Amino acid sequence: MITQILPIARNTFVESVRQPVVFVLVALSGFMQIINTWNTGFSMGYASNDSAEVTSDNKLLFDIGLSTVFVVGAVLAGFIATAVISKEIEKKTVLTVISKPVSRVALILGKYLGVSGAIMCASITMMVFLLMGIRHGVMSTAGDDLDGPVLLFSGIALVLSIGLAAWCNYFYGWSFSQTALMLMLPLFVVAYLAVLFVSKKWSLQPPMLDWKPQVMTACACLLLAILVLSAVAVAASTRLGQVMTIVACLSVFVAALMSNFFLGRFVFVNQPLGMIENIADQKDGDFIVDQGPLKVRINKPLPTTLKAGTPVYYSPSPNGFPLLSLQEYKPVTGNLDDINTLMGDRASGPAIILMAVEGQVVTMRNVGPAPVLVVRSPERGDYVFTEPTKIRPLPLVAWGVVPNLQFFWLLDAVTQNREVPGSYLGLSAAYAGVQIVVFLCLAVILFQRRDVG
Repeated sequence: MITQILPIARNTFVESVRQPVVFVLVALSGFMQIINTWNTGFSMGYASNDSAEVTSDNKLLFDIGLSTVFVVGAVLAGFIATAVISKEIEKKTVLTVISKPVSRVALILGKYLGVSGAIMCASITMMVFLLMGIRHGVMSTAGDDLDGPVLLFSGIALVLSIGLAAWCNYFYGWSFSQTALMLMLPLFVVAYLAVLFVSKKWSLQPPMLDWKPQVMTACACLLLAILVLSAVAVAASTRLGQVMTIVACLSVFVAALMSNFFLGRFVFVNQPLGMIENIADQKDGDFIVDQGPLKVRINKPLPTTLKAGTPVYYSPSPNGFPLLSLQEYKPVTGNLDDINTLMGDRASGPAIILMAVEGQVVTMRNVGPAPVLVVRSPERGDYVFTEPTKIRPLPLVAWGVVPNLQFFWLLDAVTQNREVPGSYLGLSAAYAGVQIVVFLCLAVILFQRRDVG
């Protein structure tokens, strides 16, 4: 089957990048990134000394730029998949392939590989435009300095790609849009790498100074989301025309982005007391190892019925999932001033409980003969609960079946300076792989009995 899939994928890739709409949308995305450096100067972001990789007005620049790539990628998926599958079915040209000893499964897989390859070339080019824009930064005022290296190296890459494409089209008859797109990808990547070695003041600098690993992780996750949308487009184009395929892609795009609102918010049930605003310095030992008390301030008034001995749970999410304490426990009663009640062999525990409540300040402690197993100690921004989180099975199943593109959208994590571990990228890739397999199976089912004669 591989010997059948690869030629189909290669031919599909060439047909895809030859479509003028691909080059037009990529060029439009690049133009939008230029405009974004001018029109995102009113975001009222944090101060420029913020430790995040994207700071101040550049946060809005990153938001709009990443959204532009996402939307253009979804539209491209619909256009390309329709041109290489739906139109071939309508014109009966696909019959010349499946009339030979080529299975329909091989045809679908080859078409998907070709479509996704073309979309990846376009998307990576658009990502480089975005990275160039972030390096340049927002022009907040007329007095801001231009980033000379970005303008020079980007201009050289653009002139070379357009000029060489026009030359090859005039003298050799090559497709202008295909040649320009295939030249822009390597030339702009080289241009961005060159920019990393030169500062805005034209002095040499270490390349890692402007290298943004968290931004790169966010871009990689977005590419995975675009691959999922490519599989959706392939499945839709086996039965629908161009307009309806694009509508189907955009519908899945919107529904998958709003999956958390329509389904996810009904899966986990818990009510937070509030969010931790700050944590006092610990003087009586570590919260986990030494089971010392921890005093935190909650961002809103607490119920007057809250009593000492009440169980405490905490989570980075307001819905209480995942809880960072890996056990469930009950209230602790008795004299909480007695160390034997808290830590003795006969102490009820392990548990994390409230020791004292003073206005919006609470003191919590990890008690029992052995501490509660936790992922980490409470931190600023965590949400505090008094009950374990309940999970509703039916909404959970529905939420798991519907694609969820929010898993690939890491904008908030980057702009709020929350580090995304490398393992998350691996989990996202696994999730994207499952979604792609599901949609390709659906494409095979829809195409298996499609009349192409």
